[in-house]
Amino acid sequence: MSIFSTEALKGKHVLITGATGGIGYETAKVLVEMGAWVTITGRNKEKLEQLKKELLQAASNEQVFIQQADLAKQEDRENLVAQAENKFGFIYGLVNSAGIGGGNVVEELDEETLDRVMELNFKYTFLLTQRVYRKMLEKKEGSIVNLASLSGLRGTHGGTAYAASKFAVVGWTQSMALEAIEHGIRVNAVCPGYVDTEMAWNSIRRRAEKNGISFEEGMKQAASEIPSGRLSTPEEVANSIAFLLTDASGNIVGESLKISGGSVMR
Repeated sequence: MSIFSTEALKGKHVLITGATGGIGYETAKVLVEMGAWVTITGRNKEKLEQLKKELLQAASNEQVFIQQADLAKQEDRENLVAQAENKFGFIYGLVNSAGIGGGNVVEELDEETLDRVMELNFKYTFLLTQRVYRKMLEKKEGSIVNLASLSGLRGTHGGTAYAASKFAVVGWTQSMALEAIEHGIRVNAVCPGYVDTEMAWNSIRRRAEKNGISFEEGMKQAASEIPSGRLSTPEEVANSIAFLLTDASGNIVGESLKISGGSVMR
């Protein structure tokens, strides 16, 4: 549920990638409650259709547009932006939530995995953003929020590929923000620690197996390592993203907002 007024993003068009699950899914829900016109995209059309049905139960009118897209394909990226603009007009907000986990210890990390993680988490996200940003430059307004990670601020054992991709997202966010603010456009990132989503579950499951304990024990161990004693919820991250899209964060530029229950303090 959104913690913001239903007027906070009324009439603003926001494009959300990776909206078929996890943080992107919850962000779509929050933004619709805030009155935004929302375009959601992902590779699984069935999940997109289901999300649209759920969103429109809470929406007062036709606020949601779905467009299936594989961001690895230039044609899909171009078509996504064109179809979104055709439906709701100028894209004021972009939430780059699409991404994957994965990786291995350095000596066992293969080139294929490295390429896949770097391309999906950084390269294709950058190329889509570039296309949307060019339109923002014409209007001299807009807000971009990139989903990075706590792993984009510090290294993780066995997570070289993922951490490298998220460090790239943070560096790109900071550099682009300096250029974009000259044109009235803000660029920021959110950096969650463990979030109660499938991606975190998979990471915790792998670590549990390595340590010879059950998944349930692994979850308890992960929570115990967080000063707050629990994983963040997707909704908490979604509300942070929503804040960065609103005028309430009008002078927040190039930041990497940590959402970690205090994990960064340890």
